[in-house]
Amino acid sequence: MAISKSLEDYLEAIHRLAQSSGGARVVDIANAMGVTMPSVNNAVRELAGMGFIEYTPYQQIRLTPEGERRAAEIFRRHTMLKEFLLSIGVSEPNAEADACAMEHVLSKETLKRLAEATGRIPPAAGRRDC
Repeated sequence: MAISKSLEDYLEAIHRLAQSSGGARVVDIANAMGVTMPSVNNAVRELAGMGFIEYTPYQQIRLTPEGERRAAEIFRRHTMLKEFLLSIGVSEPNAEADACAMEHVLSKETLKRLAEATGRIPPAAGRRDC
């Protein structure tokens, strides 16, 4: 199932928040991403409709097994790219920003070759519709 770059970013944010605090609320996601709560509400409704999260208003958002799989995949791509950029001397703020942009547009082949070159496990998915 194709998922937009924006929704991938929301899914990754939910994953990161769940890893650090056991779950995520709309306000947590808005703060982490620097977006408005109505934007988060729209995104979580879409993600719930796609089966990636379980969402009840005013409750913590939980990833479904498929949502966890997809979010971990996105996070793995992001981490691999950021670590690569840091290893070639890119500053941390730029490595973070560039990895965030790159993770959505690189082909499956490029990600696989980068994973091989860096000794990382290749991400399971490649290019997404943006």
